[in-house]
Amino acid sequence: MRVSDIIEEFIKEMFEQEENDFIEIQRNELAEYFKCVPSQINYVISTRFKPSQGYYVESRRGGGGSIRIRKISTTNEEYIMHIINNIGNTLSSSEVDILISDLLSYSIINDKEAKLLKVATNDKVLKLPSNLKDEVRARIFKNMLLNV
Repeated sequence: MRVSDIIEEFIKEMFEQEENDFIEIQRNELAEYFKCVPSQINYVISTRFKPSQGYYVESRRGGGGSIRIRKISTTNEEYIMHIINNIGNTLSSSEVDILISDLLSYSIINDKEAKLLKVATNDKVLKLPSNLKDEVRARIFKNMLLNV
């Protein structure tokens, strides 16, 4: 596993241990714990804990960079609609991977549905000019989620 994946899993485990719908972390302390630079923590939070993935992030400056991450509590259908509404007009292959991973970890989709989502939005399938690829991928992903 990459450091980013390990940090993501650690933060998600913090949610499971808390009884609240939010956690508060100190960026510098977390970076020290994982023996990485604080910008690595920022990267994980900005790519793995976005509104389109069911999270709201509040950053507080000073004192080591306090960060509050709030998990949106919804039904599976509301969560899927939240993702669809927050994806935007484009979606990269790596963003699809993260979204599929989240959907699997919350048991919103099963392994077969995850494979279908991945295959349908794969770069090998989308033989298009690069300026159109992410736009078409977003449309396909949204349509498939509506039918899950």
